[in-house]
Amino acid sequence: MSKKNKKNRIHKTLVEQILDKNKIPYKQYTFATHEAGDVQQMDIEEGVDKHLVYKTLVLNGKSTGPVVGVVPMDERLDEKKLAKASGNKKVNMVPLKDLLKTTGYVHGANTPIGIYEKFHYPVYIDQEAKKQANILVSSGKVGRSVEVNAEEMISLVHGQFADIRQE
Repeated sequence: MSKKNKKNRIHKTLVEQILDKNKIPYKQYTFATHEAGDVQQMDIEEGVDKHLVYKTLVLNGKSTGPVVGVVPMDERLDEKKLAKASGNKKVNMVPLKDLLKTTGYVHGANTPIGIYEKFHYPVYIDQEAKKQANILVSSGKVGRSVEVNAEEMISLVHGQFADIRQE
């Protein structure tokens, strides 16, 4: 490979390496980012359906410890529904200052695949993903995502589909 091609090639994230190892097909996406307060956030491009881009939220439950909720970017997580699905009475968002220590990822880079690989936290993906077949989730870096089949990803992370969106 020429030096020019090597320079322009996107290096694979740990998540992409995990998908390769498990022979799960995916498509890489790179999005521009902007700073919002003290965190980086991704700018969803025109032509990409925000409802197919999923955000990964990490919460603490008294019974289970950390739990992962994955919902469409244009929706809000219903903490009561996630608590019920995960067998907790109540769940609360992990404080931003504890996020890196809890997940291994900074705000905006949390990924159900990487978090499960490292910590085996329970993962709950909104049932809407079943209807969509392929969804985009973070690939472990701010501004980087992978499009994967929702059923294959849920199998990889030993997760569950659940109704966890706010109505």
